[in-house]
Amino acid sequence: MQTAYRKLKTWKMANKIQISPSILSADFGQLNLDIASIEPYADSLHVDVMDGHFVPNLSFGAPVIRWIKTSLPLECHLMVENPEQYFEAFVKAGAHSIIVHAETVKDLPACFEKLRDLGVEVGVSINPETPIFAILSVLSQVDTVLLMSVHPGFGGQEFIPEVLDKIRLIRADYPDLDIAVDGGVNAQTAPAIIEAGANILISGSYIFGAPEREEAIKKLRGEG
Repeated sequence: MQTAYRKLKTWKMANKIQISPSILSADFGQLNLDIASIEPYADSLHVDVMDGHFVPNLSFGAPVIRWIKTSLPLECHLMVENPEQYFEAFVKAGAHSIIVHAETVKDLPACFEKLRDLGVEVGVSINPETPIFAILSVLSQVDTVLLMSVHPGFGGQEFIPEVLDKIRLIRADYPDLDIAVDGGVNAQTAPAIIEAGANILISGSYIFGAPEREEAIKKLRGEG
């Protein structure tokens, strides 16, 4: 599993502003075709896993992920209750990193240790209403912090601008930490997100709904 870990590190070193398309907005009827359409331009794939309990929706589990054909690293965002019971299944399915929600885990350090033992990168996420002090004590133990900028469960929501202050506060104390933002990320919101200090932009409906997906990704990076 250490090979997958090093692979993701290599991707991150090569890309300062990283774009991670969320396949929740892809066409599940032609999932691998949709993935192929963005693969040359993206840095990773963001996989939202929802259980219908922690968030009011269902998505897909490890069996679906096994069928994904891509050279991109898979970042699995577990928006589920009791995420620890799914770690091994998702790692075996091909996850390169696993992100858990602070709201669903009682002992975050122990959770991170389990993930390290499985050879994947570790991330922690919080919902918009959760204050950052809920995770400040563990930020030195993770590779990525993911800040939700919408209420999780559905795609296509509007960006919640209050997350920008969270980004600035974390970036000030953790200059080398990967900070990801998920929700309402598009060409209009990306500049402020990047200016605040985030370096990973997760975007679903904006990318997969674009007639020219390469151009959409370039605009997120500020290249278009």
